[in-house]
Amino acid sequence: MKFLVMIYNDDQLIEALPDGEYDTMMRGCIAHADKMRDNGVLLDSQMLEPPAKAVSLRTRAGRTTFMDGPFAEAKEYLGGFNLIEAADMDEALRIAQDFPWSQTGRIEVRPVADFEQVRKHFNA
Repeated sequence: MKFLVMIYNDDQLIEALPDGEYDTMMRGCIAHADKMRDNGVLLDSQMLEPPAKAVSLRTRAGRTTFMDGPFAEAKEYLGGFNLIEAADMDEALRIAQDFPWSQTGRIEVRPVADFEQVRKHFNA
């Protein structure tokens, strides 16, 4: 079963880390991800650029508007994700606990829907 492990950052907590701690956390995280990938648990992972580089769009009544930056101000923002393979939610949560980012934000784990089943449901 696939799970998306979303990493939400809080810049205030990251900036409050002792000097060099963020770099240490990143190096450890990268090494951990490499091991997970080698073991077939980590299917993909990406780090996102800061929210200020985002462009949001919304379509209402046939009109699309574009807005620079994030749509809503938030203390925490999506900073990256990991797509993992796990037997169930309990295992996915155990895997997510090994990432250090719950200390500087939060980690959300969400099951990925089987899109082939969605296709079949909608005859698409």
